[in-house]
Amino acid sequence: MRSLAIITICLILSVPVFAQSVGDKAKDLGEKTGVNSVIGVSPTTADFVTKAAVSDQFEIKASQMAVEKSGGAVKEFAQKMIADHQKTSGELKTLLQTKVPDAVVPPDVDKAHQEMLDKLASLSGADFTKQYQKDQISAHKAAVSLFERYAKSGDQPGLKAWAGETLPALQEHLTMAENLKK
Repeated sequence: MRSLAIITICLILSVPVFAQSVGDKAKDLGEKTGVNSVIGVSPTTADFVTKAAVSDQFEIKASQMAVEKSGGAVKEFAQKMIADHQKTSGELKTLLQTKVPDAVVPPDVDKAHQEMLDKLASLSGADFTKQYQKDQISAHKAAVSLFERYAKSGDQPGLKAWAGETLPALQEHLTMAENLKK
């Protein structure tokens, strides 16, 4: 019984040391796995920049496909996504040059987004439209969460303000994407 008590005390005392050593790695892992968005933790500036840039690139590329493969309301929505996300991409690049010159914008989408684009490229007709709409809703939910969290608690004032200014347009995009399904 005495041994069990000693082991329990040792385990309790070791938890803060373990937690401290995991620290920032857990925060980075949380952003990569989506845990941070669920619990509302702000992304690091590097994560915000990367995710915002990749999101814009994905929106533009997916919407360019939609312009070619769709018509009507979906095509109009896609044209708006291209224009709006090209605008925010330009704003982000300009802002980074003046406010965060050491930040790096990825040259292309990440593996997960490329897989989504590849899947879209393989589809046509109603299957394409259904997948495009699904992807737009998912992508805009993620973007709204990212921008909300950075606007609230980001550590770079210029980016934080821009995230807050950009958020209403992203929320409008989400509403528009959701209404495409109706």
